[in-house]
Amino acid sequence: MIRHALPLAALLVFAAVLTANTTKEPAPRFHATTTAGEKFDNQSIKGKVVLFEFWTTWCGYCAEEAGFVDQIAKEFSDKGLIVLAVNVGESKKTVKKYLDQHPRTIPIVLMEDTNLAAMYQATVYPIYVLVDRDGNVAGTQRGASGERGLRRFLTRAGLGSSSTDSDDE
Repeated sequence: MIRHALPLAALLVFAAVLTANTTKEPAPRFHATTTAGEKFDNQSIKGKVVLFEFWTTWCGYCAEEAGFVDQIAKEFSDKGLIVLAVNVGESKKTVKKYLDQHPRTIPIVLMEDTNLAAMYQATVYPIYVLVDRDGNVAGTQRGASGERGLRRFLTRAGLGSSSTDSDDE
């Protein structure tokens, strides 16, 4: 019995050491230009929390989440949140036509104007990447999680939840 317990205990200690590592990975160097001409890079976001939303016009989940993503961006802008909606793999014409019918209030970045999609392996949508005030990746969320899930995700970068966090979904 003890013969089996010792290796199990060693395995548990090893797992605890691995999960206890709280060192965050620095966000890769990036550049992005919005459709309005605003430029962002690692230097310009210093001291801010940045949420990258990778999306496409054909993604139903992206369309469902767009309204509350825009609302959260507005709500937390005074707390230093910048949200950039990075369209992946679609032409400027396609995105413009879509946005004419489904306007967004957050800055839109096209893939031709950034290197972000490749860095974060944006292949399923939506994907959210959160960068904290120190320029470290605080988390990546692949797929839709609803408003509550996104608000909880933002707490990883030190943004508190809002009063609507307790509302029913």
